[in-house]
Amino acid sequence: MKPLEGVKVVDLTTYLAAPTTVRVLGEWGADCVKIESAKGDPARTQGAVFNMPYEDDENLAFDVANLNKRFITLDLKSEKGLEIAYKLLAEADVFVTNTRTKSLKKLGLDHDTLKEKFPRLVFAQVLGYGEYGPEKDTAGFDVTCYMARGGVFGTTVNKGDAPMIPTNGFGDFQVAMSLASGICAALYSREKTGKGDKVTVGLHHAAVYALSTGVISAQYGNQYPKSRKEVPNPFNNVFRTSDERWVVICCPEYDRDYEKIMTLIGRPDLVGNPRYIKCAEVNANGLNREVTDILDEAIGKFTRDEILAMFKANDLACEAAYEPLDMYEDEQVWANNILTKIPYPSGERFMPTNPVNFSSMGVPEYRIGGSQGAHTIDILDHLGYDSAQIGEILASGAAQGEQKLRKL
Repeated sequence: MKPLEGVKVVDLTTYLAAPTTVRVLGEWGADCVKIESAKGDPARTQGAVFNMPYEDDENLAFDVANLNKRFITLDLKSEKGLEIAYKLLAEADVFVTNTRTKSLKKLGLDHDTLKEKFPRLVFAQVLGYGEYGPEKDTAGFDVTCYMARGGVFGTTVNKGDAPMIPTNGFGDFQVAMSLASGICAALYSREKTGKGDKVTVGLHHAAVYALSTGVISAQYGNQYPKSRKEVPNPFNNVFRTSDERWVVICCPEYDRDYEKIMTLIGRPDLVGNPRYIKCAEVNANGLNREVTDILDEAIGKFTRDEILAMFKANDLACEAAYEPLDMYEDEQVWANNILTKIPYPSGERFMPTNPVNFSSMGVPEYRIGGSQGAHTIDILDHLGYDSAQIGEILASGAAQGEQKLRKL
């Protein structure tokens, strides 16, 4: 049995963070229905942004956040459309949305309204800047709330360089897992209290939390951004190899490993050198750049594979800075089901799996997302509308049946 089998989720989401939360709940066994407006989730056409196809039968930019769902199209501004949404929520356990609160209030789908109507419902919302403060109603995206205001761009940059260029949704996918955990906690609480709860995760808040070490240490003078030439421990750093690849070395016990590392990289002349042998003295005397330059020159004479083999053979933590194409060939990825293969018309395509595993469940099922409104009629039938009523609903525009994707 899947952990969330029997749980029903109503999804009113767009783009990445909130819909991915529901995708994860679906993989854990929840029955998930996604409500879209007539315009549809804009993520359906994001393939163009990522240089990928975006057809109804092959749309990974949409599917990555919308696997394992059924799709209904409703005009929530119409009386009948809202009635249908309320019928769905009446039998749901969880409502997930990233619609801004002021818009939810206009629709009659805000927490206060739903709490009165459905007291057992867990209301879960992805926010940009949180529920309070001057920015609470400001439009928010991963790149602005999480990466910029949350400090990721300004903190992780190599000092003096431009900010990193992350893959789209870098923060969104982390927020999705945070919200999924909060929903599960709220469902557990409901089993004891009989009452639902409101669960929110802000992109801004999640980023600051992810940077906790930097945030707490900055107040003691550990300032960011840092230069890789000035890091406190030169053995915790990134290095370019002779084949123009990056490796990451993480050897926090500098004093213990100094002589071993200098010997490995072909600098036995520096073994025992009192100038560099103690990390505290390297920092006290401002010699971090000198040590890093020595490491750069020496490591730059080896290929990435040579460095990895040497360090791992000597139980020194070292890893390749992988790019996506490297991941496709990584046996560790496939051994742990980190990627899965999903059949599409053009062939099998790789899709990352969510990182939480349950020994009782085995490998999750991955059902490709359907066309917009693909399940509208079936869902209306389930909710008790007869064929004549369904015809009237569709004719009025309160709901729409299946709509094939049209490229813009």
